[in-house]
Order: sequence, then structure tokens, then C-alpha cells
Amino acid sequence: MTDLIVIGAGVAGMTATLYALRNGKKVTLLERSNLGGQISQSPRVENFPTIESISGSELADRFFDQITKMGADFVFGEVLSIEKKDGIFVVKTEFDELSAKAVIIASGVEHRKLNLKNEENLIGHGISYCALCDGAFYAGEEVVLIGDGNTALQYALLLSSQCKAVHVVTMFDKFFGDKNLVEALLKKDNVKITHNAKLVELIGEKELQALIFENKQKQRFKLPSKALFVAIGQVPNNKIYSDLVELSKDGYIIADENMQTKTQGLFVAGDCRLKKVRQLTTACADGAIAATSASTYLESNS
Repeated sequence: MTDLIVIGAGVAGMTATLYALRNGKKVTLLERSNLGGQISQSPRVENFPTIESISGSELADRFFDQITKMGADFVFGEVLSIEKKDGIFVVKTEFDELSAKAVIIASGVEHRKLNLKNEENLIGHGISYCALCDGAFYAGEEVVLIGDGNTALQYALLLSSQCKAVHVVTMFDKFFGDKNLVEALLKKDNVKITHNAKLVELIGEKELQALIFENKQKQRFKLPSKALFVAIGQVPNNKIYSDLVELSKDGYIIADENMQTKTQGLFVAGDCRLKKVRQLTTACADGAIAATSASTYLESNS
């Protein structure tokens, strides 16, 4: 048994691991896929304090090197269930059963994908899910954005200030975001809006070159572009924790300012929790707070 299990080796999870280790706790970091989470797919990160520019994968490697040198126990595996028995948390994966006195959930979210051929290969090579992160890389270019909600509208406004032209395409006949955002977007001369169209094909093998759309009349049209920003939602994967945490209507974990969930000893950090801003630095902040709270919990229950 260990002091603390951290579920998810993204930025929030690795920061939580770092802070818990510095507090003298024994930590097992559990990850089901890739180190760094979503940030590992970004070709360039330029919004992390003190680092002018770095690839997401290199930043993730730096995080991981730091925590493993400090003694973190790293385990690959997908969480299948978690329960609390007699004050001890039991986390089951497809490979093992782990136990700890406290747990931090930092499993992040997944961007809702388009499910098109070659989409995965073009992520970071023309396809982005974060205009705030990657929009500046396409300054002066013509870009395409897909989405109809508040995030899409905010991204389009941001891109309009950086890019030569922004083609906004929605699957339906209107936007579903706030009226003030829609009105602001309609005032932009370099924003071109197309409703009732669906992306059906990505052109480009190693780098995005163009996009093929189909309208309601089954007519196809092509938009040449080096950049596609996808803002069709994010998907948290928190159902397996629902017996121990309170979930929002969209499936995000609800916690207090100390990252404490409704179950004592169970904390949350990062994009999987209910909050307004999901950025690299806010993930770090969540991880630091969750680990500090978990350390306090462990000390008070030792």
C-alpha cells in the first residue's frame, strides 16, 4: 500500500505527484496511455512561464524526469473501478489492484473528435483543439474553425485578431452560444461563416492542406487551409468515479477550492473537474492544491 495514488500523468497529475513527493509522501502515478496528456500533442508550447518555447512532448518528459528522480512509482494501466473500504482506497486496473490512503483523480478530458481518416496523424500538424494554445502559430494565414458553441465563438474571435481570414463552419443553421459573442463575431470583416455543412474529408498526409465539406444538398466544396481548429466539445470520462464523487450535468467532477470531492481523502485536479479555465498553468495550480490538501489529509489521519 502507498500513501497516495494519482490517476493520470498529465500536467495536473505530475504536478500533484511532485508536490506530494516534496511533502514526503509515497506516491504511485497511474497512467493509461501517454505521458503529458493533451499537452504532449502540441508541437509548440509558448504560454508556460519562464520557458519561451518548447514542444509539449519535451515539457512532459521534463515533468516525468523530475518526479521519477524524486522517487515516484509509475504504473501503466486503465482504471476500471475505485472504492473505499475501511478508510483505504482500492483502485483496480486491467493489470493490477492498487491500494492507498488517499487518491487524486487527474484523468483529464478527451477532445471530441471528428472521426475522420488521418485525423490522428494530423493532430499537431494542422489540426488543433485549442486556438488559445496554437492560434498564434498561424498568424496571417487563412484558417478554418468547426463549432457552434461558446468555445467555438471565443476561438473564432481570437483567431480573427491573428489570422488573415477565419472560415467558421457549423453543422446546424445557427450558433448555440451567447448572443453577445455571436454579434461580436458577425462584425468581423475577416470572418466567413458557413452553416449547415459537415466536414467529410481531410486533405494531406503529413501536413494539413485542405478540407472537403458537404452541405445539406449533398454538394461538396473545398477549403484550402493549413490549420483546422476543432471546437465541438470535450468529453470527461468520470462515470467510474460516480459512486464517490458528485458530477455536473456534463460529467465533470465537482470539488471545493481545496480540490476535495464529497469523499474524504479523494481529490481531483485538472481538466476533469468542473471549472471555467482549462490551461496548462491552471492544471499545475490544481495539482499543487490537490497534493497539498491530500498531504494534510494524510497527516491528520496518520
